[in-house]
Amino acid sequence: MEELRPRLEKAFQEQFPGGMLQRKWNGDVLELSGPGAQGAIRLDGGRLVGEAQLSPPASLMKGIIEQKVSAALKKALG
Repeated sequence: MEELRPRLEKAFQEQFPGGMLQRKWNGDVLELSGPGAQGAIRLDGGRLVGEAQLSPPASLMKGIIEQKVSAALKKALG
């Protein structure tokens, strides 16, 4: 995960500019939070696994959030 950290940071910054999505590392887990959203991304068996809980207003933009997170993960894995 150490190798992926800077790439994940950069990819999430590009997909979610302006500080709307807060990112914090807790060991090897990237914790994400924003208005109506809490989530985490971790390395599990060589794969990045993400989970999130959405409530309004984030739940109203679920499709867009999923697309942006997916794009960030794909870019980070390059």
